[in-house]
Amino acid sequence: MSLTEKINEFKEGFVENVPQNIQELMQQTTKSLADSGITLNAPKVNEAMPLFTLPNHKGETVSLASLLENGPVVVTFYRGGWCPYCNLELREYQNSLEGIKSLGATLVAITPELPDASLSTSEKNELAFDVLSDVNADYAKSLGLVFTLPEALKPIYLSFGIDVAAHNGEGQFDLPLAATFVIAKDGTVTSAFVDADYTARQEPSDVIATLKTL
Repeated sequence: MSLTEKINEFKEGFVENVPQNIQELMQQTTKSLADSGITLNAPKVNEAMPLFTLPNHKGETVSLASLLENGPVVVTFYRGGWCPYCNLELREYQNSLEGIKSLGATLVAITPELPDASLSTSEKNELAFDVLSDVNADYAKSLGLVFTLPEALKPIYLSFGIDVAAHNGEGQFDLPLAATFVIAKDGTVTSAFVDADYTARQEPSDVIATLKTL
């Protein structure tokens, strides 16, 4: 089953268990975000990917520059371990990790979660690749990928048992778009998947197909 199929299966269960008015509100906020044109701000193919230096879930410092010394880099952004779509994505990329590594590439995930939360996400999903903590979403902001969780959704998330600020830090409700980039060894973006719909994710098989062209 592909990542998209797993996401669609989860969405079917979500629709069955969430009141229609809440579904409509969530759909409307996603549409408003898409209509804002935010995805147009993200790094584009053939552009240089801005560098980062971020701590991983083990407290070690990881830089894009050092990763590129070893070959291409796949960077995927996720909202948090509280997001079921993010967990589906992370697990699917873990399942594809050997295929990515066999092509000489490194995979990292970047999240606004605090290091303790990113460690929990890594352990929960049994990830063998680095999860990097982008505190306050500063790096994602520099890429134009960040939006703030709308006020109308905060009580809804809490009713789902999701306390975003507990994961990101007090008062922090900035989240990245669903985004995955393949960066060539020279630091240029080879492919860019960016979507305002938080349920949309790039298939790992598409990433592997891109890596095969490098």
